Amino acid sequence: MTTQTTAPDTPSTPATGAPSGLIGIPTRIGRALATAGGALTIVSTFLAWTWTSAFPGDLTINGYPGGLQVLVLLGGALTTLFALASYGVRGLRRLVPAGADAAIKFAAIATFATAWYTVLAISVELGGLVNLEPGGFIVAISSLAALVGSLALPFERPAPDPIDPDDSAWEHVKHRASHRWATARAAFASGTPRPVGKLPAYAEILIIVAVLGLGLTVFTYGIGTPYDELFIGFLITAGFGFAALNKSGLIGQASQLTARHKNITICGAFVAAALFPFTQTDDQYATLGVYILIFATVALGLNIVVGLAGLLDLGYVAFLGVGAYAAALVSGSPSSPFHVHFPFWAAVLIGAAASLTFGVLIGAPTLRLRGDYLAIVTLGFGEIFRITANNLDGTSGPDLTNGSNGISSIPNLNILGFDFGAQHDIGGFTIGRFANYFFLMLIITAVVVLVFRRSGDSRIGRAWVAIREDETAALAMGINGFRVKLIAFAVGASLAGLAGTVQAHVTYTVTPEQYLFAGPIPPNSAFLLAAVVLGGMGTISGPLIGAALLFLIPNKLQFLGNYQLFAFGVALILLMRFRPEGLIPNRRRQLEFHEEAEAPTVLSTTGA
Repeated sequence: MTTQTTAPDTPSTPATGAPSGLIGIPTRIGRALATAGGALTIVSTFLAWTWTSAFPGDLTINGYPGGLQVLVLLGGALTTLFALASYGVRGLRRLVPAGADAAIKFAAIATFATAWYTVLAISVELGGLVNLEPGGFIVAISSLAALVGSLALPFERPAPDPIDPDDSAWEHVKHRASHRWATARAAFASGTPRPVGKLPAYAEILIIVAVLGLGLTVFTYGIGTPYDELFIGFLITAGFGFAALNKSGLIGQASQLTARHKNITICGAFVAAALFPFTQTDDQYATLGVYILIFATVALGLNIVVGLAGLLDLGYVAFLGVGAYAAALVSGSPSSPFHVHFPFWAAVLIGAAASLTFGVLIGAPTLRLRGDYLAIVTLGFGEIFRITANNLDGTSGPDLTNGSNGISSIPNLNILGFDFGAQHDIGGFTIGRFANYFFLMLIITAVVVLVFRRSGDSRIGRAWVAIREDETAALAMGINGFRVKLIAFAVGASLAGLAGTVQAHVTYTVTPEQYLFAGPIPPNSAFLLAAVVLGGMGTISGPLIGAALLFLIPNKLQFLGNYQLFAFGVALILLMRFRPEGLIPNRRRQLEFHEEAEAPTVLSTTGA
């Protein structure tokens, strides 16, 4: 009995000689086609794609990529590099620690989708294919060739034949060796990264700095896209490009490095975020930045309730509203019936305390419920808060919240003489109003991250995880389930109220319509829950990234009108289908969704 073994990147074919890819092209030809198509795509981005500058991005210049051409250039470069790495080119092998085949496929899809989207957009907006220059036709053909070649690459590695009891001992030894080799190849093909060898500490820190710098660049580019076509192309390239990097194993190796240096990674992430306002020429995109931080901070607070304690809260946005209203009432607004102007630190304490009190009052009678019943009760609380705030207008009830008009004309903050509503010059950069609030919100986000991390690693955090995994077993082990869940509810509510105090000053006005269960623009309870689930329940970075995406994408897709939520819903379905554990998964949840994966040596409660 003979067993055929091949190198990890060498195509494997059945005994009949049929190709193991999706289409009927020999694997070696497909690999060459993907390489040549990716290289030709790079060349095509330096050619003009259209004759007129009427299409945004000015794709009429030879020798200088612009607009969507830059995104196609990046996709073509990834495709070419991964394809060359699959040949074992010296120095490029490190780019594919988990295998090149799947990475080539996703990189080719990113290139093809962005290129053809651009070509079709030019044809539709300008009135036909006649508006394309030779570069447009070349990029369409070359990206299609790269995609076809990538589809010829193998999807699965064949499993070794079962042991024949009549074989000799030598045949058994060869079979066991073949089995070990096939297992390694299967892990290679599935995208499981090899463990990162120990590098010098300074080298690992430099890699983390580079990763954070790349993340800042991608975020800044995405938030600053000046026209709709470029943002759609950015989404296509970023989505499939991330999948390609993940399949290559680079994302997994970066995760291993950040896990070794958690404190440095967290500090570096906040430094990178603090540099964001300095990358902007005006306050236009800093506005989105501060709202993203507010949304992300509230999502991280909800992650304590949902991700750690496993309590499904559908009315969490109400705690944000309680904190915002409490701060607005004591911050000197002429619409406030109290007519007082407390300093910011006092308003923060009042907002957090008010939300904590409401969290305890709502949680005490309801947290004995479980599952769907708890979700229904919290959903009802969210609606009760909004309706009550609407009715406290002096007509339907006491004059406290000014009804649907809300608390308006909330003054800008002034902390130690620093006016957050005025522009300031820092190191030659002009920092506007929203950038000032961005820095303040970044400090509050750091406080929330510290609370989440310390509580998640504490005794109470372990009890939350035990309740989430199996409440009955946790109760049997002596954990006071009601007290533990009430603490989670109170901590999560106070963190939401903390963010609400800043939101009240940023928006100038607090109204009941800002705190709906669902709506086209976050923050609302549905988007907050989606940010936690989508980003990664039980992690720190997951909800922050999920909230940033869920706030940025709907704001950028407003041109879709009535189809905005439809497109957004389809994207969520696809993401949950192909990555149900979230973008930054907790290791326990990753094992739940991928039972075939090997259990990690150490299971983290909070993740990265």
